[in-house]
Amino acid sequence: MKALTVDREGRLAVKEFPIPEYGRCQALVKMKSCGVCNGTDMKLVHKTFKNFDSYPAILGHEGVGEVIETGADVKNLKKGDLVLLPFLEKSVDGYTPGWGAYSEYAVVGDAGAYVEQGMGPGTREWNESYLAQTVIGPGDKTDPVGAAMIVTFREVLSAIRRFGFRANESVLIFGAGPVGLCFTRFCKLLGMKTVITTDLSDAKVEEAGRMGADYALNSGNCDIEQEVRRLCPEGVDNVVDAVGINALLNQAMGLIKYNGKVCGYGISPKLGMELDWSRAPYNWNLHFVQWPSKKEEGEAHAQVMAWINVGVLDPMDFISHTFSFEQILDAFALVERREPGTKKIVITF
Repeated sequence: MKALTVDREGRLAVKEFPIPEYGRCQALVKMKSCGVCNGTDMKLVHKTFKNFDSYPAILGHEGVGEVIETGADVKNLKKGDLVLLPFLEKSVDGYTPGWGAYSEYAVVGDAGAYVEQGMGPGTREWNESYLAQTVIGPGDKTDPVGAAMIVTFREVLSAIRRFGFRANESVLIFGAGPVGLCFTRFCKLLGMKTVITTDLSDAKVEEAGRMGADYALNSGNCDIEQEVRRLCPEGVDNVVDAVGINALLNQAMGLIKYNGKVCGYGISPKLGMELDWSRAPYNWNLHFVQWPSKKEEGEAHAQVMAWINVGVLDPMDFISHTFSFEQILDAFALVERREPGTKKIVITF
């Protein structure tokens, strides 16, 4: 099979590897699509992903695959199933999975079969990702391209639950890329009263308005603190850094109300900063979600699919480009150029 690799110098290349082996509680999938993650993938390319230093690596984690073979003990997966979050479990030919979904083939696990065979949580055979390797049902209103976006949807919704956002609260979201747009849409679907989204791009600001932001602001054209205080004189309940810029955490200190939350979701390549809370209220909270729990992602699946199936959430609204796997180097070049209007990019196989 072919797969996308990156070496220690950040050079991308498509190379050939053996098709992965799979165990008795696993299935082999033929990859159908994989979303390009501006966070994880690009940080792996630039060697800024926290605690990852295993190069050369095979990239990709927002994958969707079709089951083509199943292990002897598999009971909850069958040929033809479309499954989220396949990956490569083992290093191959000296290449480490990171997490390996830009490959023509990958592996998924049957969580129920692992438990039944005595290989559940706490055993060396177990991987928490099995809990998020969910089947897209025949009645679910999405195709393999749209399904790639569901991985991001679930990550964001599980983070919102971790942050403890509640209906009727206010929230300011820094960034209107794919993740910021997800926060914007979900916060409105969950009944948050005032959603303010900011970005430096007029096109992204307009998109945030279409996603339901009550106020979408270009932070390069206005004084954000002045605008937020005009809209919410006591400050906002929550501020989200959806891009991973440490300075935004300090900026948030002057925007939150008493007992408000500063929420870090984007992972900055700089793993330290001087935090200045001189302008914050006396009581406030700082909460980071840097590594989504796969168990919690799996638990978010039903809510995401309900929104999609009743028509209030359309994955294609978040996707701007699709590229075939043969064009994957062009897709990454587009990400690096940061062209206006670029949202989620999905690779098809």
